[in-house]
Amino acid sequence: MTVSPDLVEAVRVRLARAGVEPSAAQVAVALRAEKSVYGDAEILAVARALCADLIGAGPLEPLLAEPDVTDVLVNGPREVWVDTGHGLRRTSVTFTDDGAVRRLAQRLAAAAGRRLDDASPYVDARLAGGVRLHAVLPPVAPGGTCLSLRLPPRRTFTLASLVEAGTVPPAAVPVLTSMVSGRLAFLVTGGTGTGKTTLLSALLSLADPRERLLLVEDSAELRPLHPHVVRLESRPANLEGAGGVELRDLVRQALRMRPDRVVVGEVRGAEMVDLLAALNTGHEGGCGTLHANAAADVPPRLEALGCAAGLSREAVHSQLAAALDVVVHLTRGRTDGRRRVAEICLLSRTPTGFVEAVPALSFDAHGRSHFGPGYDALVARTPP
Repeated sequence: MTVSPDLVEAVRVRLARAGVEPSAAQVAVALRAEKSVYGDAEILAVARALCADLIGAGPLEPLLAEPDVTDVLVNGPREVWVDTGHGLRRTSVTFTDDGAVRRLAQRLAAAAGRRLDDASPYVDARLAGGVRLHAVLPPVAPGGTCLSLRLPPRRTFTLASLVEAGTVPPAAVPVLTSMVSGRLAFLVTGGTGTGKTTLLSALLSLADPRERLLLVEDSAELRPLHPHVVRLESRPANLEGAGGVELRDLVRQALRMRPDRVVVGEVRGAEMVDLLAALNTGHEGGCGTLHANAAADVPPRLEALGCAAGLSREAVHSQLAAALDVVVHLTRGRTDGRRRVAEICLLSRTPTGFVEAVPALSFDAHGRSHFGPGYDALVARTPP
């Protein structure tokens, strides 16, 4: 049922003055004080609306509850979009004004222990339950407060279920399976929202149950179906700028915890140097995800990260040549929004000493496979 915003606001004011929680019983008392006669359904509806507004995500709460929603995007008070895996879709949800969006963003940021105000007009945080929050306030966002919520995976996909969904072509399954069982080091790459974490979770589920997996992430998104998983999660600094724990620190700690595989949920900074060093010191089968436009862009992307962390270009490529074996690149359809594996490449050192991504298998939009010059070398590195 539809609840009048004026009624919800009146009940909210009464509950705030009384200093009580918005339970069904307290809502009923407040409704009677408003001289309104409502049944159980109406009282529960008002209670749900108040709970969503006071301790939940307000008008966004029903969207977050939808099983297929992966992202909820608010572009000011009149535009709310969702992504259900088939591209962005505008919803009918709106806010009363930009102040309502701002209050919601600030409350969510405060719940994550972060600051969001005119002096600090943007925030990136993780909420309870693994939801990723990003918010930007005006005037940095002149069109109104922008709010982005990314939901963690609702379930873990197996490789078979990804084949059924069309994300993994059937011809890629033997190669991916052999890559994991052969303990090759690899990166899953692609743009935002291409399904990198989902595919990496599915591949880690194929690891030998006797192996110990050390997962290092900004937020716990990887969910492999594996009996021995240890998680390390970074932590932002507090309001005073102290207490932060970075991914690079956690990679170093993971190496002291007797890992069989070190996994970095998203390689995007100086932690890349420590990961490459780990993979060069006997830790086989390490992996992670990386944002990249194409598989061919992975070596220069890693080069940029390594040079920013203080390594020379030659040192980055020397480490890279010995540490990483394979790149699995994902794309997302522009029209249908479907995520799929587009390419599997072998990282190979050229006569000049630099590493390049050599195509081994590529797949068109219909799942048809095409062999590349690196296919034989890739097969030679994987067990039969």
